Amino acid sequence: MSDIPAGPLAPLLALPGVTDVLVHAPDSAWVDRGRGLERRPLDCGGAEGVRALAVALAASAGRRLDDAEPTVDARLADGTRLHAVLPPLADGCTAISLRRIRAVPFAVDDLVAGGMLTRELADLLAALVRARVPVLVSGGTGAGKTTLLATLLALADPGERIVLVEEAGELALGHPHVVRLVERRPNVEGAGGVPLARLVREALRMRPDRIVLGECRGAELREVLAAANTGHRGALTTLHANSARDVPARLEALALLAGLSPAQLATQAAAAFAVVVHVERGPGGRRLSEVARLRSDPGGLAVVTAYERDETGARYGPAWPALGALARGVAA
Repeated sequence: MSDIPAGPLAPLLALPGVTDVLVHAPDSAWVDRGRGLERRPLDCGGAEGVRALAVALAASAGRRLDDAEPTVDARLADGTRLHAVLPPLADGCTAISLRRIRAVPFAVDDLVAGGMLTRELADLLAALVRARVPVLVSGGTGAGKTTLLATLLALADPGERIVLVEEAGELALGHPHVVRLVERRPNVEGAGGVPLARLVREALRMRPDRIVLGECRGAELREVLAAANTGHRGALTTLHANSARDVPARLEALALLAGLSPAQLATQAAAAFAVVVHVERGPGGRRLSEVARLRSDPGGLAVVTAYERDETGARYGPAWPALGALARGVAA
């Protein structure tokens, strides 16, 4: 962070294992090093100092942050994700959120050693990726969706050409052939924006072997479904959801934004996202808690549980044999 005006936040960003630094008061900050949020003392020189720091961080990313444009979402020079909100939208003090982006993705063995995956699940996911089975990674904010997605993509055949579409360019991929497309927000006049949906369409023209969307959150769902159903096998993306069982309802909500009917969604989504992998953050850290098969039923989209893990242990569901078949390249 030496070339970024992080000021009093620099020591916090330099802490080993830190992923997030959050500020919403002039005298304290919260950091996340994988064990939940920890409070740390902070001296920013009062609320005005926090505001000045946020403005300087935004300016270093070439973005404006002032009373006319009181929020910013930007990527700093070293890849750190910045989000800031000025008062009075943020009550009392400017709110700053910084998320460190890992330069090198975790290896599968790292996730197993850290308890996020079991060895059995790691082997299954690796086989699904290599068989080019489309996978949707769901979970809440900070649950490890991006971490898992980056790890899985590193397992893809090195000869594949991956076109990656992202909102903020935060995925670190250990793959030799990645083309990265990053969304551009409109300027203050509302012009110049290039949304994710357009970038997915552009990706189709770039001779991809695999199209990856960092996060599906809006009307770009239509383009992702079209790509996955027109010969672009092995698509991967992430989605915000509370559980694997909630994924159909979440996709239905996004389908409305994309102008798709429930029937259109059901016929396309089961092929586009054959497997749902759900991650969550608990007291013991991040873990893969559910794996399910997404299918189209007469009543719409549904998930069939293959695997569940919680504090009491792991359980296998009726879809577990089907995932094994998919991993072997057998239709299931």
